[in-house]
Amino acid sequence: MPALTRKEVEEIALLARVHLEPNELAAMEKDLGDILEHFAALASVDTTGVSPMTHAVPLDLRLRPDEVAPSLPVAEALRGAPAKQGDVFVVPAIIGPGEPK
Repeated sequence: MPALTRKEVEEIALLARVHLEPNELAAMEKDLGDILEHFAALASVDTTGVSPMTHAVPLDLRLRPDEVAPSLPVAEALRGAPAKQGDVFVVPAIIGPGEPK
């Protein structure tokens, strides 16, 4: 049975920016463990000979031609940005120094 540790649940909550009380952490530990167990059961199903699909029912995608069009001006694109540096958005780092990219 795939299980998560309390520390892993706390890390997931932090990454999701969700505050969980101690009793909620315990419940989430069980619920997320149940979800992982379900996915483990799905992963064990033999899908040999099953064609990959993008949707549960047959669906024809209407594609448009990929044509070059004028872009949004940089100043307009960055107008609502909470942080910017020059002509780019500034976002918090999610990979620490020395971690694989």
